[in-house]
Amino acid sequence: MNKFSYFNRQKIATDLQTTEFDLLIIGGGITGAGIALDAASRGMKVALIEKNDFASGTSSKSTKLIHGGLRYLKQFDFWLVKEVGTERAIVHKLAPHLVVPEKMILPLIDGGTYGSWLTSIGLKVYDILASVEGEDKRKMLDKEEALQQEPLLPENILNGAGYYAEYRTDDARLTIEVLKTALDYDAKILSYTEATEFIYKEDRVVGAKVKDTISGDKFAIKAKYVVNAAGPWVDELRQINHSKIGKRLHLTKGVHLVVAHEKLPIKQSVYFDVPDGRMMFAIPRGRVTYFGTTDTNYQKDKDHVEANLVDATYLISAVNNMFPDINISLDDVQSSWAGLRPLIHEEGKSASELSRKDEIFVSDTELISIAGGKLTGYRKMAERIVDLVGKKYERRFEKEFDEIKTKEIILSGGTFKNSSEVRSYIDAIHNRIAEVDFDEKDAEYLVHNYGKQTDIILQKFDDLMHDNMQEKMIIAEVWFTIHHEMACTPTDFFMRRTGRLFFDANSIKVYKKLVFSEFQKYFSWDDKTVEKHQKELEEKLKTATTFE
Repeated sequence: MNKFSYFNRQKIATDLQTTEFDLLIIGGGITGAGIALDAASRGMKVALIEKNDFASGTSSKSTKLIHGGLRYLKQFDFWLVKEVGTERAIVHKLAPHLVVPEKMILPLIDGGTYGSWLTSIGLKVYDILASVEGEDKRKMLDKEEALQQEPLLPENILNGAGYYAEYRTDDARLTIEVLKTALDYDAKILSYTEATEFIYKEDRVVGAKVKDTISGDKFAIKAKYVVNAAGPWVDELRQINHSKIGKRLHLTKGVHLVVAHEKLPIKQSVYFDVPDGRMMFAIPRGRVTYFGTTDTNYQKDKDHVEANLVDATYLISAVNNMFPDINISLDDVQSSWAGLRPLIHEEGKSASELSRKDEIFVSDTELISIAGGKLTGYRKMAERIVDLVGKKYERRFEKEFDEIKTKEIILSGGTFKNSSEVRSYIDAIHNRIAEVDFDEKDAEYLVHNYGKQTDIILQKFDDLMHDNMQEKMIIAEVWFTIHHEMACTPTDFFMRRTGRLFFDANSIKVYKKLVFSEFQKYFSWDDKTVEKHQKELEEKLKTATTFE
């Protein structure tokens, strides 16, 4: 049985109860996933639990860019630019199907944030700090060149543009693939398992009591060290540990909207000014374009974060302002998402001024917590945590672990040398599925989601007896995500395994009945359970498609 199958949950739960781990990680977002892979690949016995689905918090709600932090130049945070800029290239190498080069245009406009000189110097510094090479190096475009590159830009106030490279990703998919890679090093990983209290021995945290919210089982997990990587919920766990003192989290909300690509038909990504002095992204992706983000303080329910009418109006007005030939209305919005940034509070600073650096807190009882940080920097954040745990372990238990290896560990599904190999594979997949009514966008979706695991899905597809080809592919995807990616609910499938809730919300209405029947078949759900999961999906759909 596959290690990451839903049907392996009971065995994993047993392993969690019968093993003393070197490290227990609480939180299954990108930070926790990165720590699990780093620690397990160095030889530590690792357990990771997540109270909901993997990547269900911040790690499925970002701008979905692995980017080098151009905005940090503005804040003169050169160290951060260098680190995240270098990390972009590394993460791209580890999963080139999932971390995809994306040309970015930065329009220079009258009264804008960046003038020509500052942009030219800034992007040059950016190239040097981030060790950017070849085609990805920045270019400065004059007005005519900028309009040629992106005809939708506002001609009357446009002075030129910076042209540089970033990387687009799917944050939830990246989290899943990092977790799956950690399994190759024998990490024990379980979703829908909530830490309810800590276990102490001689005034040290040595594990946690947990509850499997699917089975209802309660059990204890013992570990020599515990890391709290719960993102927006970090302070709740610090509170349970009675160590929420000194620095604390400052949560800000970021919202993104999705429209059909023909409504905002940009040729490539644009990083542009908003009249209030902030900057925003607009990014084409498959058959849609998405744009964001807001940056507002947030103090409401962390488990139910929603985009409201004010957020949507702000983003739509910003896009219409930058692209005068475009007239997007609320009715054009297909979907949205709202996520929380767990930043570190600094007195007197606004939401957009707060540092994106990560920080580590160690309590008197040796609970290790990490907060802040960026998607791009997940590997370095993991390195800092595991280095710290390694030093503590050596002092207390006189045992050393290996040096970091994650710079070289290819992520699950990503055995490609470079982007051109990914392109060749997409073409091969397209040729394979074109004869059964799928187009190039379908091939790109499969490969950017699953990499070479697409072969496993297509093998299942070929084996199925079903007349409707689109439905047949969905059935194959559902089977794969349940048996290879621990999808436990239809919402897991639509939201975090496939991204359909964000980028193809209409398809949910078409296929939800089919998907529910597949889950019901595999899990033998009774009507009450089906109803519960239907209600969950409808709520998520409503949140993503309506604004109050």
